[in-house]
Amino acid sequence: MGDVRELRKAFASLNDTAWEQLGTYFQMLVDWNEKVNLTAITDETEVYVKHFFDSLLIASSSESESVLASSHRICDIGTGAGFPGLVLAIAAPGKHFVLVDALAKRLKFLQSVVDALALKNVDLVHARAEDFSRQKQYRESFDLVVSRAVAKLNVLCELTLPLVKVGGWFVSYKGPSVEDESAEATHAIGILGGREAFMQSCTLPLDMGTRTLVGIRKDRSTPKEYPRKAGTPQKAPL
Repeated sequence: MGDVRELRKAFASLNDTAWEQLGTYFQMLVDWNEKVNLTAITDETEVYVKHFFDSLLIASSSESESVLASSHRICDIGTGAGFPGLVLAIAAPGKHFVLVDALAKRLKFLQSVVDALALKNVDLVHARAEDFSRQKQYRESFDLVVSRAVAKLNVLCELTLPLVKVGGWFVSYKGPSVEDESAEATHAIGILGGREAFMQSCTLPLDMGTRTLVGIRKDRSTPKEYPRKAGTPQKAPL
């Protein structure tokens, strides 16, 4: 596909340092992907659009951009190869990020990227989301929790909303059609202390598809019994 330098305008919000860091991140991603399954997407242009640009969508429109701007402590649940959390950490070095994943080999990759880029604003945690959300030092401690993980919204909300401060936000990165999934999650969101505040459709460059950001505001403290034990949210969604 085309030269990624042609995409520089699409990443206009990034300074030159962050743009160069994405280049290092890409090279490490494809190198590590030969031994660790990190991504099915390895074409350079596709990685820049479907992983990097996609991760930055939260900064691309007024509703979600204001959420990001007002957030200082941010958590990414099920970060995988660092999307969206590590990309956001590169773009916003003044904010602090905690990236959580259950697979140690992914975290080993992420640590290598953090070290190579000398990022001082990232902590990596090896844990299942259900266990992490119950840890006292993390529960209801984040201004913003994000997730691009592949799970239904009602399941994701049980894993993420316990981590969000009252008055904070959970923003879920979803595909183009989420109306039914969103309606199905309304009951769970209410139980967990939240309310859906916005649904934002975004278009990727080069006609590579559309995405939806779902923003959920935390209005009340999450009851102590949530999240339920590991595996239960997926097997018996609220």
